[in-house]
Amino acid sequence: MTHQPAQREPSPSHPYGLDDRYHLQHIHLFASDINATIEFYTKWFDARVAWDGDYGGARNVFMKIGIGAMHLYEQPPRDLGRNAVHHIGMQVVGLRDLYDRMKAGGVDLPNPVREHFGGGYFMVKAPDDVLLEVFEAGVSRDPAVLEYYGVAKGK
Repeated sequence: MTHQPAQREPSPSHPYGLDDRYHLQHIHLFASDINATIEFYTKWFDARVAWDGDYGGARNVFMKIGIGAMHLYEQPPRDLGRNAVHHIGMQVVGLRDLYDRMKAGGVDLPNPVREHFGGGYFMVKAPDDVLLEVFEAGVSRDPAVLEYYGVAKGK
């Protein structure tokens, strides 16, 4: 028997559908030359810059490609075995609950949830050493970032 979540009214905490609690939100890429990387995705895939600013002490660019998203981090790739991919971002509703359930389920979570902008995130390795950033956007982010995450509508 499959568990069916209760129907929910659309709200800022459930922006992608009444029953959707999890969705793949972005891929995060290292960029040796961030301007050339922006130009490539803009030219060939109609990407658009949604936000460009400092995050974690380095320039980060959030881009939209259709309904998909990517983050670019201005730094050469560290591990050529993983190519330029740093992590996959999984936006969730109920971050702390998921963290607690994963921890109780025996998932290796070496670091606690890091609180950030009224939300937070934690990192976890998926099979084959795929790094996931599991996050909840947080309500005190820049309005452009909230719109980018699908949590608020533009004015």
